[in-house]
Amino acid sequence: MNSILGKYKARSEEINRLISDPATLADRELYEKLTRELSEIRPVTEAAIEYGKVEVELGEAEAMLDDREADEEMREMARHERDLLKERLETINHKIRLLLIPKDPNDGKNVILEIRAGTGGEEASLFAADLFRMYTRYAERRKWKTELMSCSESGKGGYKEVIAMIVGRDVYSSMKYESGVHRVQRVPETEAAGRIHTSTCTVAIMPEAQEVDVKLDPNEIRIDVYRSSGHGGQSVNTTDSAVRITHLPTGVMVAMQDEKSQLKNKVKAMKVLITRIKDIKEREEAQKRAAQRKSQVGAGDRSERIRTYNFPQGRITDHRINLTLYKMQSIMDGELYEFSDALSLAAQEEAMGKGAA
Repeated sequence: MNSILGKYKARSEEINRLISDPATLADRELYEKLTRELSEIRPVTEAAIEYGKVEVELGEAEAMLDDREADEEMREMARHERDLLKERLETINHKIRLLLIPKDPNDGKNVILEIRAGTGGEEASLFAADLFRMYTRYAERRKWKTELMSCSESGKGGYKEVIAMIVGRDVYSSMKYESGVHRVQRVPETEAAGRIHTSTCTVAIMPEAQEVDVKLDPNEIRIDVYRSSGHGGQSVNTTDSAVRITHLPTGVMVAMQDEKSQLKNKVKAMKVLITRIKDIKEREEAQKRAAQRKSQVGAGDRSERIRTYNFPQGRITDHRINLTLYKMQSIMDGELYEFSDALSLAAQEEAMGKGAA
């Protein structure tokens, strides 16, 4: 630990020297790069300095305890001070270990949210609409902006599929643990006998990708245009404004028809396409890295059931961290903080455990 902290302190001192150099001040791009790096490592260097000071104070307290000439009152004070300083060292050490966990490069990105109704027919599509409302309310609470990109509605106000962009600060960092299968247990309004039905929806949270993130060969993309349609297949407009883009090597296909402009639909479809392809590649790489040791949180395995919403009992359980909350109404109204905080903490502890292994 001390050798790692020494490197951070040395790098901090080096950057401070560099940004004071007239040559660096004249190079705006280099100056901004160095100040960003300094800002990123400052919490670690500050914690390291604090750790060093507490270590010195702890040494002084222990020296007082070893002083045979000190009276009992002084020794008792030193004993109490030693215990407090040991606790502070443990707290700072934990803080440093958290700070040293490698940052996910996607944490600061916006996300594309996709929700698809799974098993359960109409009830699954209604649950998809409930989940979408839950996430939009959560976004409102976090002062994020939600933009509906595409949706396929069911006959009773639900969604077979809904895709949206969520824009704001550290969106992916807060929402990445929502990827997976969400299960609902409740009595449908159409159920006369009052029997509980079980339905599922799949949620995908993908960090927004830019075209520079994914190199696409134009020869491997097929773009089809067609006339958009609404419920029952009726024509929405008389022009071929709907767009379907297919990436031939992976088979990933995205269709957009919500906009009246073919160009706008194409831009939206391409954004979703490159995000999906990037997500596939990143998940494949993550699965390879986790072949020997599967992470409890954050694997984003969408074949797994991650959460169950039991409406009759008013409880929601996250199966990855065995957390059950009896706050159905508030959570469905967007108060996801307890889950997101607990999942983030579990992921940090998992990362710290791997670092120690």
